[in-house]
Amino acid sequence: MTVLAGIGTYVPAGRVPIEALADEFELTPMQVRVFRRYHKLGEASRGEETLTGLLGRALDDLALTDEQRGRVRYVLYARTFPNVVPYPHNPLHEALAAAGLGHAQAFSVGQQACASGLLAVDLAGRLLAADGDGALAVVVAGEKAFTSEARMVAETTMFGEGASACLVAASGERDRLLSFVARLRGEFDGEHDEVASEFQRIYHDALGEAVTAAAAKAGVALDDIAVILPHNVNAVAWQRTCKRIGYPLERVLLDHVATHGHVFCADAFINHRTACERGLLRPGDRYVIAAAGAGRGATFSAMVFEH
Repeated sequence: MTVLAGIGTYVPAGRVPIEALADEFELTPMQVRVFRRYHKLGEASRGEETLTGLLGRALDDLALTDEQRGRVRYVLYARTFPNVVPYPHNPLHEALAAAGLGHAQAFSVGQQACASGLLAVDLAGRLLAADGDGALAVVVAGEKAFTSEARMVAETTMFGEGASACLVAASGERDRLLSFVARLRGEFDGEHDEVASEFQRIYHDALGEAVTAAAAKAGVALDDIAVILPHNVNAVAWQRTCKRIGYPLERVLLDHVATHGHVFCADAFINHRTACERGLLRPGDRYVIAAAGAGRGATFSAMVFEH
């Protein structure tokens, strides 16, 4: 049994409005209005911190005890892009050393792009189950928008900076993983211009199918899902996905789409923190974390948890 035993998050206070990116990405005034009014993407978070600093702030917020820190055996860094800093910097190991986790086995998980956060949680749980000795794992996520590709996806989303750190255990009474579904679509491993239109055409059906399949695998009806914690790609994507599967849009936590942007693989955990703070999750509630990733193919993933 995989359990989310704790979550730490950090989102910088700085913001960049969509209008500030218009010249760099050659956006017309109409395209800017579409982002702000249609996709509900008005601004994205930005910080002065280095990537080491971003990850460190999330690890600090996780507030591990000395006993927990000593039991952390694995750290998995879930990331969207293969390269997140210029060579030879190593922000993951720098952040772990500062957090007292330099002893842990640390590696990156990025094979499923923006869905890699869910994959990392699943892998962490599998590693701990195989060990079977009470060890812990930490899944960290978050990147800097340091290149054009890491700032915006044309006509789809703008990336925000932030980070999360999730403590994973093999057992516990809260936030227990009930099911995980990942649909891999290798046909989208090609040049963006060649596959983009077909990816957009199947996107909402494929994401909706992952959500419904995860619920079925967990033995839970969609009506019994208290809330969906989404990736913050844009509001329209979730409006259409919810329409496909008949799920109420008001039960998808979209609070941060307009103010944070798409915070890479950290969206799910930032949204989890907000759901708890807003009282959207009560003991025993079932909820879904869902994400889609594009790059080296496409992945549509969903997890069902019991709070």
